[in-house]
Amino acid sequence: MLPSTTSRVERNTADSVNRHIRQQTEENVAYFAENPHEIERRLHELDHDWDIERTLEANAAALSLAGITLGATHDKRWLLLPAAVTGFLLQHALQGWCPPIIFFRRRGIRTSKEIDQERYALKALRGDFGGLPASGTASAHERASKALMMVR
Repeated sequence: MLPSTTSRVERNTADSVNRHIRQQTEENVAYFAENPHEIERRLHELDHDWDIERTLEANAAALSLAGITLGATHDKRWLLLPAAVTGFLLQHALQGWCPPIIFFRRRGIRTSKEIDQERYALKALRGDFGGLPASGTASAHERASKALMMVR
């Protein structure tokens, strides 16, 4: 059976890497809980973050074009590169894993779900949703923890 679309990358990523990505998100939210005047800027940055899917697609396209170009102009054996890349892309689509995933995830490239968790936690801190204590009634750490719990 194929894994679900929303969890397949995380399920195929080392626990230590997932933990590091989660910790970085928690640190980001905690920072903005203490600096709410910067939330708008961070939300704008998140709108421009590349998720793992976009990163893999761009990587696969660039390698495929390079392989086709080199195959057409230098040596036909270069055509093995786009064949391998296409296989990896199919493997990723079906299983949520392919060799480049290890490289990109270790560098902190997140899934769209992971990016959205930070986005919605920040929106909760900003007051877009009900159920979050006001900044004067709870510490920034408590508000950040509550915001993250709300979006998980």
